[in-house]
Amino acid sequence: MSDKDRLIIFDTTLRDGEQSPGATMNQEEKLRIAKALERLRVDVIEAGFAIASPGDFNSIKSISETIKDSRICSLARAADADIDRAAEALKSANAPRIHTFIATSPIHMKYKLRMEPDQVLERAVAAVKRARNLVDDVEFSCEDAGRSELDFMCRIIEAAIDAGASTINIPDTVGYALPHQFGELISQLLNRIPNADKAVFSVHCHNDLGLAVANSSAAVMAGARQVECTINGLGERAGNASLEELVMTVATRHDAFPVYTNIKTEEIVPCSRLVSTITGFPVQPNKAIVGANAFAHEAGIHQDGVLKHRETYEIMRAEKVGWAANRMVLGKHSGRAAFADRLDSLGVKFETKEALNVAFAKFKELADKKHEIFDEDLHALVSDTHRTSGVHIKLVDLSVSSIMGETPKAEISLHVEDKEHSAEAKGSGPVDATFKAIEEIMHSGTKLLLYSVNAITSGTDSQGEVTVRLEKNGRVVNGSGADTDIVIASAKAYLDALTLILANPKKAHPQNEGV
Repeated sequence: MSDKDRLIIFDTTLRDGEQSPGATMNQEEKLRIAKALERLRVDVIEAGFAIASPGDFNSIKSISETIKDSRICSLARAADADIDRAAEALKSANAPRIHTFIATSPIHMKYKLRMEPDQVLERAVAAVKRARNLVDDVEFSCEDAGRSELDFMCRIIEAAIDAGASTINIPDTVGYALPHQFGELISQLLNRIPNADKAVFSVHCHNDLGLAVANSSAAVMAGARQVECTINGLGERAGNASLEELVMTVATRHDAFPVYTNIKTEEIVPCSRLVSTITGFPVQPNKAIVGANAFAHEAGIHQDGVLKHRETYEIMRAEKVGWAANRMVLGKHSGRAAFADRLDSLGVKFETKEALNVAFAKFKELADKKHEIFDEDLHALVSDTHRTSGVHIKLVDLSVSSIMGETPKAEISLHVEDKEHSAEAKGSGPVDATFKAIEEIMHSGTKLLLYSVNAITSGTDSQGEVTVRLEKNGRVVNGSGADTDIVIASAKAYLDALTLILANPKKAHPQNEGV
């Protein structure tokens, strides 16, 4: 196939994915995911929204300095300050892209922008021109395209292409479109816009009705040649189109799709698990491609068929998406060099020898409890080691009593800043008692929104990965913790969430606008 048949994979896990309530990542975590996306051979990595916060700016800058094989992109509203800030963050990128956007639907223009259509068009053209003067690659998005008027979209897209946009993105911002309608929209735009052949048309679909992948697929069949997606379908509200589902749909149904991708599919599962570990958003077992049950067969007739001929019930090989990639490579007798080498292959580098020593000590502690150490265990261990915050809280000791017929009780000691505090509390269960004991010390005023437990690997010695979601003053954060003892993992997760929310309790999520 020629280059025009290649489908560009644009990953926005680090930008739109981070807009999931509680999914905020720090700079080191974003860099680890960016390295995983580079190994996955993602074409474009949308690294963040540069003007949203100093943290976002620094993350984009760090990713731009490190990633060489993928194009690095920053989102920017159609405003001079946004565009200039994006260009500054992308200065070191091998292949920088500024992705600027403005709303084009009547409801957004009237109630959000409070602008007339001609003003919106003028702003869009000015933004594209300014971006094009700063970088060679500019993408323009019509926010809420799914509810925009076709004639106006044709006008503004034609003008944006004339101004220098080389990619035009059509987002279904609120997840309202149906596949046949969305495919027809893309077809109409390609046929009606005179200079459509001078740009790559892209789609960015949300999953509010569970149709993000279907809508994206319909758009590709209609002529779109870039899809914007996230690992595990992460994203605000119901999420975005799932990268793994889109890529494997194209790969599996190559008889129907006139395109191909450059994705190294064997890296899909490792990347999925990394994102899940860092964000604290577990993957549901029946999730396509990356769920634990995606290649499991329980029904006898299915098992019999697979044993006789795999293709009877499997349309793709588990190994093709990376299920065979995560093998045990380390144990309690492994040395520091082997440990560091394995983490390096997973995209984790330690800035100092002290940081390596701390992580290695935790690895040895885990190896004493768990005979086989998997990559998933290492990801969880490193995430726990690297978590930093303005508020230092350390679990010193925890003792829990849970006897049938008696009320569970927890006794806990915490090191908060430079002092040690102890407390005890009773609860409806050992975890409830532990959380109440923590609050006896912290008095955080937070509200528990979610408590979730997920086994990192199989076996009774598996680490339990706990996710705790807390809310305070409208800010929502996720904390995660892992341990072979589920109560200790729960305490770690709760404290992790507290360190995040107490560092800046009034801070709202910076990315309150986007496509």
